[in-house]
Amino acid sequence: MAAQPPPAPPAVEARFAELCKELGVGEGVAGEAAALLDEAKGALLGAPSVGGRSAKDAERLCLAFVLYCAVKLKGRKEGSGIRLCEILKGCKLKYDDFFKEMQQIGLKIEKILESRYGRDWEGHLELKQLESLVNLLADASRFYRKAYNELFSSSTTDQEPGSATNIPDYFLFGWNLFLMLRSRSPELFKDLVSCIHGLVAVLAILLIHVPAKFRSFTIESSSHLIKQSEEGVDIIASLCHNYHTSEERLKEIMDKSHRAIEDFFGVKALSASKCKTENLDKIDTDGLMCFNGLIDEESFQLNLKKLEKLCDSNSWEWELDLKLFLSNDYIPSAEKSSGGSTNLGCSKRAFETLASPTKTIKNMLTVPCSPPSPVNGGSVKIVQMTPVTSAMTTAKWLREVISSLPDKPSSKLQQLLSSCDRDLTNDVTKRVSIVLEAIFPTKSAADRGGSIGLNCANAFDVPWAEARKMEASKLYYRVLEAICRAESQNSSVNNLTPLLSNERFHRCLIACSAELVLATHKTVIMMFPAVLESTGLTAFDLSKIIENFVRHEETLPRELKRHLNSLEEQLLESMAWEKGSSLYNSLIVARPSLASEINRLGLLAEPMPSLDELVARQNVLVEGLPATPSKKRAAAPDDNTDPRSPKRLCNESRNTVVERNLQTPPPKQSHIVSANLKAKCHPLQSTFASPTVSNPVGGNDKCVDITVQIFFSKILKLAAIRIRNLCERIQYVEQTERVYNVFKQILDQQAALFFNRHIDQIILCCLYGVAKVCQLELSFREILNNYKREPQCKPEVFLSIYVGTRNRNGILGSHHVDIITFYNEVFVPAAKPFLVSLIASGTRPEDKNPNKGSAAFTKFQEFLCMHW
Repeated sequence: MAAQPPPAPPAVEARFAELCKELGVGEGVAGEAAALLDEAKGALLGAPSVGGRSAKDAERLCLAFVLYCAVKLKGRKEGSGIRLCEILKGCKLKYDDFFKEMQQIGLKIEKILESRYGRDWEGHLELKQLESLVNLLADASRFYRKAYNELFSSSTTDQEPGSATNIPDYFLFGWNLFLMLRSRSPELFKDLVSCIHGLVAVLAILLIHVPAKFRSFTIESSSHLIKQSEEGVDIIASLCHNYHTSEERLKEIMDKSHRAIEDFFGVKALSASKCKTENLDKIDTDGLMCFNGLIDEESFQLNLKKLEKLCDSNSWEWELDLKLFLSNDYIPSAEKSSGGSTNLGCSKRAFETLASPTKTIKNMLTVPCSPPSPVNGGSVKIVQMTPVTSAMTTAKWLREVISSLPDKPSSKLQQLLSSCDRDLTNDVTKRVSIVLEAIFPTKSAADRGGSIGLNCANAFDVPWAEARKMEASKLYYRVLEAICRAESQNSSVNNLTPLLSNERFHRCLIACSAELVLATHKTVIMMFPAVLESTGLTAFDLSKIIENFVRHEETLPRELKRHLNSLEEQLLESMAWEKGSSLYNSLIVARPSLASEINRLGLLAEPMPSLDELVARQNVLVEGLPATPSKKRAAAPDDNTDPRSPKRLCNESRNTVVERNLQTPPPKQSHIVSANLKAKCHPLQSTFASPTVSNPVGGNDKCVDITVQIFFSKILKLAAIRIRNLCERIQYVEQTERVYNVFKQILDQQAALFFNRHIDQIILCCLYGVAKVCQLELSFREILNNYKREPQCKPEVFLSIYVGTRNRNGILGSHHVDIITFYNEVFVPAAKPFLVSLIASGTRPEDKNPNKGSAAFTKFQEFLCMHW
């Protein structure tokens, strides 16, 4: 009898139904999830596997995403209790794997999700905020594990990922005590700096209560307890010194911790001076509290179990199982939780190149990479700070340098403000109050009619928000004074009134100050670009102030400079090119030939909201507001809120790109060089001037012309770095200059190709186009595989490229295609002349004969289209 073939594996729908059954998903949500899977499975499972993973792994990722969408976007309304952590556990996935691929999966079914759940489906999922929170808690757990091992004699806390066995009870108790404090005072732990303060408070409590025999040190010979007094060792001061925490802040959290312990365990806090125990021997007990029965042998296990049973279902981080962070189960690896999207390796490399003295384009294309390229054999050791040490050292700078400053303009700044055509001091102080209230709201969510969520600034508590507002305002006043001093020394500046009365300039400076405060604390509540949305600015606006901010705040820590550089990269590579960017309000004046395309695509920015509108938005009652224009009234020609009123960039060290004509010089080449050289003495007030204002340093150019040229030079510099790195990675270094030259000509003569797109999309197409013209053995798949190893790579760069299309009624719609379709249908028609010029200039040996030009062009037409 012939052997029976094995039964066919169950269909994906059956496996999904079984998953929903195992997780206890309600019928309504399970039906919704099944319907979503049926509609989306073709796009999700029919395409190449996600991230190059096996088909089985890709399926588990897709099923987890579909189920989470159904639960989050519809199930919450029906009271579904399935959490993300339970979905990932059922699918045998780690948080790291899930978050890494979600953007790519979401892009594949973007239209389906939009049609089912609305255009804001991505915001409601809150995946980016959850990923940031996971990274924060992973960093905090690693800090706690390391610090615990330094203080207590235990080697069993360094577990392999996924291991939850043999964790010391005291170590477990401390982490669960931290989670209990989070659930009782979540406002204290929404940023990494506060989390570390909370964990140091827990360590102090453990040092007071855990039997001394479990310590890894003795009081007499400890390197950890360096602060001494006549009464004994100062535990709090010692911990603050070792872990860079604020003693005042730590004592505040200790007080909150004591009240939480009293309430949760039902025990009374006693002055440590009244508790004569071995643990407190040779320790200064002044201000310390202890609890009888907290870690005693009789009650410890009971208290530990009580902590473990704590349910934090009312917290805003309900989607996560916080206990899993104790053993690294389902959390990111150490090297991948370095603070969200900011990649320090990428930022360092670009920072050291972009911030270096001006170089020619030849030097830009050949300077060594930092870190060295993987193909050049470099092995320079780079020491990177961990996210925790970075946060704590920058917080120390903010605490010791900025917080000690006065909370109002200094006498010198007041003198500069009062010396204007009219005294602007009151305008400046009122503006700071309004704009910072928009960024750090201090009214409760109930007062403002909002709800608390991961992406909601209302989740700030009032004391936290007030402290951050104070820090941001002090930093703003400090940098504003430095800028005014520098501008007053500029021979081209006769009066500071145009700069100091410019609304957009002040908002950009305030926004930059607030962003640095947020970056210092590494909050997960309000991530960039939320600061732009709160202040009514665009990415192009902020790009005008970043370099001046760094130049005029000399004490700025290196990590914060890298953060600003990372933001500048984001602004240059894509954000400044998005619809609604004020860049288009500049281009439509500086490059009239682009006006029709800008208007056709509807790219112009809306007028910046007035301060009155910000007040109305936040329901803030502030008297004596500075007079600011409203978009409801007609704008004067030089009005700052005029949508055709671009604000200039002024740069010194980065701007001067002395272009070398490598092959075919684009028109206006000398014009670009001249403009950039003029930028050295260009006053900052011109950066924010109306487009009709003439260049104050002379010449026939308007400020807007210099603005666009300088912005484009920054684009070219960033592109040169990325082109060089990618060509080195694929080992075609000799093509670097050709690729750069094509990119440069496109930017100068076909700038519309960048509209609403990412510059890496143009770089990839330029590289492939040059490879085709030069007849190189290089497929686009190989280019993408190498590009994926670049630190700035995101899957959406080559999976979702904007193409504007019109429907039958002539209405413009948004359509996104993959990079092959974009290359063939959009890039090639626009870039063909520049690629053809490579053949005409004899790039290929067989084309050096001018008589073969026509045949070469015909051949070029045949093979130019892209295939995998």
